[in-house]
Amino acid sequence: MSDINAKIDEQVKSNDVFLFMKGTPDFPMCGFSGRVVQILNYLGVDFNSANVLEDQELREGIKAYANWPTIPQLYIKGEFVGGADIVTEMFQAGELQTHFADKGIAVTQTA
Repeated sequence: MSDINAKIDEQVKSNDVFLFMKGTPDFPMCGFSGRVVQILNYLGVDFNSANVLEDQELREGIKAYANWPTIPQLYIKGEFVGGADIVTEMFQAGELQTHFADKGIAVTQTA
């Protein structure tokens, strides 16, 4: 496993909820990342994140790691959930909230 894959693997597996995004939760640098942050904040979910704009190796490595071409990428309990469109659809259908509950992650609000 390459160094970047090991770093990504460690972040994904050591955090219940992890978001690879452009920017930071306080200052998203793209609308898609901002939308996922808004959903997580609305649900009151604690999460950690990494700004792929600060590290080109991470930016390319996360795409290969998940075999998913776009960012943001949301992971819950080590499992890749999806990008902005999938997270938004799951949230609107109530599936994201159920997924968090099934994984034992507290949600303070529902849709």
